Amino acid sequence: MLSEHHDIAHEFPDLQGALDALSSTDPEFAEMVKRHDSLDNEIRVLEEEQQPISDEEIEKLKFERAALKDRIFEQLRTAKDAG
Repeated sequence: MLSEHHDIAHEFPDLQGALDALSSTDPEFAEMVKRHDSLDNEIRVLEEEQQPISDEEIEKLKFERAALKDRIFEQLRTAKDAG
């Protein structure tokens, strides 16, 4: 959906504590979140400004974003369960 935020903070507001903790202690996790949110911004700009990009290319970006989201969620859930 256009203009909809899919950044990690919006996707998992109930896991904000785990997100903050992991982001500050695990550089690899923080980089994953940064990459996810960067992809989210890129996708939103491409869609809103109707930039010339093939359907295949935008789908590749969305697939990468979804894969990162899944990995991030697993780590957040594990951290929340452990905490």
